[in-house]
Amino acid sequence: MTETELVSSELGRDIDRLKGEGYRLDVIYPADDPHTAILSKNETRLRLTTRPGEGLSHELPPFEPRFVLTRAGGSSGEGRAGMLYRDLIPDRLGGRYIASHITISEGGPVNDWVHYHQVRFQMIYVRKGWVRVVYEDRGEPFVMREGDCVLQPPEIRHQVLDSSPGVEVVEISCPALHPTLADHELTLPNRMGDSSRKWSGQQFLLHVADETAWTPFAEGEAQKIGMIEATAGFAEVRTVRSTGGALHFEAHDGELVFGFVLEGKGQLSFDGRHSLWPADSFVIPPGEAFAIQDMSPDFRLLHVTTAKAD
Repeated sequence: MTETELVSSELGRDIDRLKGEGYRLDVIYPADDPHTAILSKNETRLRLTTRPGEGLSHELPPFEPRFVLTRAGGSSGEGRAGMLYRDLIPDRLGGRYIASHITISEGGPVNDWVHYHQVRFQMIYVRKGWVRVVYEDRGEPFVMREGDCVLQPPEIRHQVLDSSPGVEVVEISCPALHPTLADHELTLPNRMGDSSRKWSGQQFLLHVADETAWTPFAEGEAQKIGMIEATAGFAEVRTVRSTGGALHFEAHDGELVFGFVLEGKGQLSFDGRHSLWPADSFVIPPGEAFAIQDMSPDFRLLHVTTAKAD
């Protein structure tokens, strides 16, 4: 199949035009602000892009640690399937990680399709509202609600079906730039498969917040999501809250140390003091301890750490 590159000034408009001419969308990237898509029809393959000559590397970018503090209220851009993406790590730590605060403004059906991602790691955490999704070999669609989380193993097929108005999720992926590929052959839902099945060494994980106990962590308490087992030791994810005192986080010797304020307010103690408000986020360099103090009673934090990706 031959491939021809076409330069686009407005990717979404040109994708819709080509689909109207009988082309199908095979690949699009990046999800948060697409600039390149691959479409095909018969023996013709088109690479449609707003960035001509810029390819997609399959090498894992080098990790560049730094302190990042991202405030709520920043602008969101339209990403894949009409979802709004707010970038939580603008410099991507050298291209190693992307974290996005994703909103679907209108409730109801989502303009999504059966697809998969070529990633090292990817998780979705629901901050507000609900979203109905379906996954390969996981049986019927299910609803994720506030505090629920999934691990999407590399290349597992899935689809977002519908949502409540204004649903909010936090998505974290490694590497930052990765393709979304359509699967035109598989129809979901399919059968309930082997629960121990692995995709690139990882198992699908659904964490249901209402079914998970709170246990001691960081001098407060947390709901442990079980990501460490599902990712074969690569990542851990927790919902953390105070029990009245400060939260003290020990130094982490891996790579990513990420926090997202789900609710409430507090003070981050790292390289000075920084006020934290709902939907603020931060990244702490590995090997550094930090604390959160003076929290409101409703304070909740999404806390994510990873090992060294390479």
